[in-house]
Amino acid sequence: MLSSAWLESPLGPILAIADDHALVLLEFEEREGLETELSRLRARASIVEGRTALIEQIETELREYFAGERFNFETHFELHGTEFQERVWRELLRIPPGETRSYLQLAEAVGRPTAVRAVARANGANPLAIVVPCHRVIGADGALTGYGGGVLRKRWLLDHEFRAHAPVR
Repeated sequence: MLSSAWLESPLGPILAIADDHALVLLEFEEREGLETELSRLRARASIVEGRTALIEQIETELREYFAGERFNFETHFELHGTEFQERVWRELLRIPPGETRSYLQLAEAVGRPTAVRAVARANGANPLAIVVPCHRVIGADGALTGYGGGVLRKRWLLDHEFRAHAPVR
């Protein structure tokens, strides 16, 4: 069984879903493809409304993130995807807060420099918004290309992290 709860954020409601051991989904309410992700999870287990210790923990950590007090997360999570997707998602975790990488740089980092489109698809399929920081990936020209939660949220998240990690002058 999976438990779900809506969490408030400055960017709108975020849906958190967890089992007894790990957070498995963290997505904005209007995320493109949210229904597909929910169908995938329902095929695995029933989803009921309710808060778990993990959901409470991620809610606290997200509150700290939005307050600028935390930029790395400790809530245990599990990634369920193809081997390639999981490799891309693990690489996203290596991008420091306040920094970005291009899709090409990400493709090179996972050892598939010609697979930029596949990397972009894997990035877009990330089920853990903010925690697995897919918002830190941009176009090679610096453009804020697609983000499942919307480009305006992506800009907000990047600006938030850049401000917090800007060098002191």
